[in-house]
Amino acid sequence: MESVYAIIKYLHIAIGALALIGFWTAGLARKGSQLHRRAGQLFLLAMSGIVVTAVPMTVYAACNDKPNTAAFLAYLIVITATGTWASWRAIRDKRDVYRYTGPVYTALATASAMSGAAMLVLGFKIGAPLFIGFSSVGLYVGIDMLRKRRGRDRLAAQPRWWLVEHYTAMIGNGIAVHIAFLGIGLPRLLPMADGVALHYAAWFGPLLTAIVAKLWADRKWGPRGARKPAPLAQAQHIGG
Repeated sequence: MESVYAIIKYLHIAIGALALIGFWTAGLARKGSQLHRRAGQLFLLAMSGIVVTAVPMTVYAACNDKPNTAAFLAYLIVITATGTWASWRAIRDKRDVYRYTGPVYTALATASAMSGAAMLVLGFKIGAPLFIGFSSVGLYVGIDMLRKRRGRDRLAAQPRWWLVEHYTAMIGNGIAVHIAFLGIGLPRLLPMADGVALHYAAWFGPLLTAIVAKLWADRKWGPRGARKPAPLAQAQHIGG
């Protein structure tokens, strides 16, 4: 069991390194270029691998009397899976907001909100500031997605809504990768740098950076106004 876990753990770390490379390559490449698309695909494939390998790691924690760790890992799986799926589907479904905000979108939004609420409760119960602080991610993402699902005509009316959804989710994915590196990988590589201050900086630093990046991206690529959705598109999806 221990040897299997070690293999999965190191595979998880290796995939995480690929994700970091893919994220920064896509982020620095010219948007829409071949390099940007290929690096983005590598990043999302790596993120999918991270989610898959995190599942047995979560089960391992639960089976080794670490229920709180297992709960937090499960929560991270939910919000990471949500961001990975949204990054991909926003591009694939950019001509059909109804397909994008379909059953999978709704299920992931609900799971994000519920797991965020559960993490908030658990954080207060065991006195864990990390759990309390990070519960806001799932709560915000889930509630925001459900709001968009209810008002998807308004979402469709926003110019380049799919681009905003894509880069917002990609920024969220970037949080996960950098937190994993700074909060988990770096202290193992540099034990002398470990400590309480580094611990919280590693978890909340990327989150604050992502907020700034989101504001900057919205100014550059965000919607500049609203337009009414095409009557034909509404008629095709009536009751959807």
